Amino acid sequence: MISRRLLRIKALMALYAYNRREDNDLVKAEKELMFSIGKTYDLYHYLLLLILEIADIATDKIERALQKKMPTYTDLNPNRRFIDNQIINKLRNNLAFKKYVTGAKLSWVNYSHIPRILYNKMISWDYYSEYMNSDDHSFQSDKKFIIKLIIELFSGSEDLLNCLEEQSIYWNDDMDYVTVMVEKTLKKFKAETKEDIGLMPLFKNQEDEEFVKLLFRKAVLNSAKCSDFIDNNTTNWEVERIALMDILVMQLAITEILEFPEIPVKVTLNEYIEIAKYYCTSKSSTFVNGILDNIVREIREKKLFNKYGRGLVGESPEAGD
Repeated sequence: MISRRLLRIKALMALYAYNRREDNDLVKAEKELMFSIGKTYDLYHYLLLLILEIADIATDKIERALQKKMPTYTDLNPNRRFIDNQIINKLRNNLAFKKYVTGAKLSWVNYSHIPRILYNKMISWDYYSEYMNSDDHSFQSDKKFIIKLIIELFSGSEDLLNCLEEQSIYWNDDMDYVTVMVEKTLKKFKAETKEDIGLMPLFKNQEDEEFVKLLFRKAVLNSAKCSDFIDNNTTNWEVERIALMDILVMQLAITEILEFPEIPVKVTLNEYIEIAKYYCTSKSSTFVNGILDNIVREIREKKLFNKYGRGLVGESPEAGD
């Protein structure tokens, strides 16, 4: 499932796009937000499919070698360890995976150079040689290799990253998060796992789905209120002079603090300060941190908090009075 961090980032990107729109069509903007989240789920399946594409290349190499007029001993006795990998077979036979890939029409056919590049990198990889020549043919050994393939070769491939960016603007920020999703999925596979087991869902639960929808909508609708908070707590700065991304990060943070009573303030602040490090200027996280601290102080003084349950973690008893 997509993490709350990535959902916040998706909301930020949608809010940025909305501020660039001229029609102020909130309904259309919300649809684009959900579409971008759906594209992340496509990428999740697309990377899983890439594993099979690489395995298919390895299978094809073995079959071609067997068809030589004068095959060598190695050609006639190939090492099938990788193509017979138990995780690959589990994934290849998984009904939910096959259904999604078919329904979403996911394919590497127009980008076939990527699986080949990764295949060539894989066969020259020291860990691949160790794996292929190991006496350990256990399910866990097979799983460990595929996970390492994803984490080290996929994530470190500039060719793959450039290809994904070329295919969809919605994938520009997704690779690290989706790699974690793929890793968690593969870790759950067991030797006894049946073909009808589901893969990771798009959202952890309905609460997460409602969270991102409400966060975006409330951030848009409460834009003026958020601007007032920012204006009241910026010394020698007019809101118009603050970078747009800084404003949008703070707008989402303020919205989350006020509209999500079950989320602790500290969690919200930490999340958006981290997001500011990657999506704003080099000094933005410090600037945003200072302004948000002042805004939280103002919210407390005006007794605007409505925290309850887990949202009260870190709060003094009088904070919600």
